[in-house]
Amino acid sequence: MRNLKTLAIALLVTLSTVATAQTKKVDAAKSKITWIGKKVTGQHEGTVNLKDGSLVFKGKKLTGGTFTVDMTSLTATDLSGEYQGKLNGHLKSEDFFGTEKFPTSKLTFKKIADKGNGVYTVTADLTIKGITNPVTFDMAVKANTATSSVKINRTKYDIKYGSGSFFDNLGDKAISDDFELNVTLQF
Repeated sequence: MRNLKTLAIALLVTLSTVATAQTKKVDAAKSKITWIGKKVTGQHEGTVNLKDGSLVFKGKKLTGGTFTVDMTSLTATDLSGEYQGKLNGHLKSEDFFGTEKFPTSKLTFKKIADKGNGVYTVTADLTIKGITNPVTFDMAVKANTATSSVKINRTKYDIKYGSGSFFDNLGDKAISDDFELNVTLQF
């Protein structure tokens, strides 16, 4: 009888441990977000810093996440000097991300589907410039690292500058509506 009680208690402790969600804080300093923006005549690339974030797990399964990005840290890495300063200033202006008024962007996971082998399809709410839209992307989780590539249509966030979808006769001044983020999170 005593062994049965011990076994029942051990099983209860194990089940409650497995079912409990564990929030893992993301190390913003060790994590990296790079971006690529394309235009007719080429592309620009750069970085933006994660301000804070966390991933939620039940056991080893990803079940949630929330992140804040420091938009004031937005910088081009393919240019230097005066040209880098001009591009950075333009990207932070109201034509693009309006970082003075909107210094952060937020991402909150809403739905997660396990694809197996540590890969998940995530649907999240992304807020840029105070405008929230759903985005869907795959995220791979291995050990204490999560990686993802996300394409975002900037025009859904009222970023229309140079968009051929909104302006005619842009010629080689047209800028793609989509930009890509490549994310590596350390936790």
